[in-house]
Amino acid sequence: MNPLTTVKWPLIIGFVIAALILWLVNGGLSFDAGTINSLTRWLHIVFGVFWIGLLYYFNAVQTPAMAVAAADKGGPGGAGINKYVAPRALLWFRWSALGTWLLGAYLLSQTPGRFIRAFTFGLMQSPPSHPNIIMGFGVWFGTIMLLNVWGIIWPNQKKILGIVPATDEQKAAARKAALYASRINFLLSIPMLMCMVVAAHGPF
Repeated sequence: MNPLTTVKWPLIIGFVIAALILWLVNGGLSFDAGTINSLTRWLHIVFGVFWIGLLYYFNAVQTPAMAVAAADKGGPGGAGINKYVAPRALLWFRWSALGTWLLGAYLLSQTPGRFIRAFTFGLMQSPPSHPNIIMGFGVWFGTIMLLNVWGIIWPNQKKILGIVPATDEQKAAARKAALYASRINFLLSIPMLMCMVVAAHGPF
């Protein structure tokens, strides 16, 4: 069997190679608090790349292409994307969003008080620290984006894709709601990523 013909095996092999590199460089793996936090941060980034990558795919590629397909009266239309591509992409999209947020929340909780300081922009400190203020914007943008995924985008996409029954009027309203929520996430992702980078690695 060729592992490159599946999605599962490249993922598994990729994780194995990463673990081998850590083992070779460190002379073994010791699962202490520092190692677990490093692994969690790595997984947080991997999940985040899945999430934001699919967000950019939906906004920069699929949605504009679907509009062009709908306007092309002699073309194949977008039924194939709606039937085969969108449900699979949305599966990875919504679960990677949840995984990113949960792993990030875990990382914040590992420093006493940092979870609360981040969500309150560090204003409970005197004086407030710039990293906590910046992280506060990042965690709130990420939280809003997660709520949009699970509270607006996915419920409305289920109507659009026919996973749940909906009238034509309900589908039209669902398309607008899902589009606007996705566009909000698209624009919030840019300052969110800046906040996460600056909070972790210092100013540019």
